[in-house]
Amino acid sequence: MLVLGLVLLLLGLLAVVAAVFTSEPGTGGELLGFDVTTFGSFVLGIAAGAAILLGVSLMQRGTKRAVAHRRQRKELGRQNDKLLREQAVRDEKTVTIVDKRTHDDHPG
Repeated sequence: MLVLGLVLLLLGLLAVVAAVFTSEPGTGGELLGFDVTTFGSFVLGIAAGAAILLGVSLMQRGTKRAVAHRRQRKELGRQNDKLLREQAVRDEKTVTIVDKRTHDDHPG
């Protein structure tokens, strides 16, 4: 999502820059090799603005998702470490109990 947002943002900015530097006020002119009327320039500006807004929105959403996934992975790592510690303690107690029973069954 982040990459798609960045691409849309760059395409929108490219269209705006091309329109500003190549079109002639009041007559439209030529834009990227195409003859464009004033109305065409207006529609292109609206489309470029929409692409920029959509790009920024996708970038924000992608960033929020990445941060949420990072937090979740960190929390799962903490829980996994805690579980491994608890399991090690439980295994240690089990070994102690088994050793004690074995020792009690076979007096030396």
